[in-house]
Amino acid sequence: MGKLRTPEDLKKINCPNHIKTKAIRQSINSKDRHTKKKLKKKERLKRRKAGEAPGIPRTLENTREKDETVLDTAETERVEEVEQDVATDEFQNYFEKSYEPKVLITFSDNPLKKTRVFGIELSRIIPNSLVRYRNRASVKKMIESAKRRNFSDIVIVNENMRQPNGLLLIHLPDGPTAHFRLSNVKITTELKKNHKNITEHRPEVIVNNFSTRLGLTIGRMLSSVFHYDPEFKGRRVVTFHNQRDYIFFRHHRYEFKDNAKPRLKELGPRFTLRLQSLQKGTFDSKCGEYEWIQTSRRHEIETSRRRFFL
Repeated sequence: MGKLRTPEDLKKINCPNHIKTKAIRQSINSKDRHTKKKLKKKERLKRRKAGEAPGIPRTLENTREKDETVLDTAETERVEEVEQDVATDEFQNYFEKSYEPKVLITFSDNPLKKTRVFGIELSRIIPNSLVRYRNRASVKKMIESAKRRNFSDIVIVNENMRQPNGLLLIHLPDGPTAHFRLSNVKITTELKKNHKNITEHRPEVIVNNFSTRLGLTIGRMLSSVFHYDPEFKGRRVVTFHNQRDYIFFRHHRYEFKDNAKPRLKELGPRFTLRLQSLQKGTFDSKCGEYEWIQTSRRHEIETSRRRFFL
């Protein structure tokens, strides 16, 4: 009689990971993948011949965990509650057009070339904005100085390893303060564009796919940096698109031609934001009260990859 095989031995036969020789292990795995791919193709052909509708692929969007703060127009009570909150938040004066935004753009200490150019390009996009060096002033001193000069917002660009890697947005005079991680920054020269194509007309602002209560606050905060009255003559449009809590920024100009669809021409710059924290009031790293904060520990706040907050 042969030797009886245990369940562990059977698992090893089906799974070649126990094989020590890497080349043999890789060849067996590649053959398994090839056979599985053939079987899937045959199953698809069978379903197609039978006239069955193709299935919907599973994505992070359609398997997203339900968030209690998602704004649903069908829930009238929830909509009324959000409308009351919005009517009394810090950005209501902006949406009532009671003042014109005036933005101060500054940097971390001793910014390098790409960070400086990025700040200058932000000033070309944001109307009525001013670029100034920090000169080793603390954030609290800058806030007090900006209040005296009637600035409505402060944008601070931080850098690390010669690259801009963070953006602090402070709404004046009473906050809130949002801290974003900044990534994938491409200035106009890296996109092979010319900054002279950016006109001085006030751009239109599109804020897309901010569906939760926190997302609504962030969308209103980003909108309030720009002028509420766009100049359509310039045909410039600025887009903040939220996808899986990553906010993608794009800057385009649209063109009209006879008997053709409108075309988009990217002007630059291009970057991605990721919210790290939202703090009540102006910046205070020691005693500030946080409405929302991103921790590095997944089990504390990020219960799943399928949970999104914006």
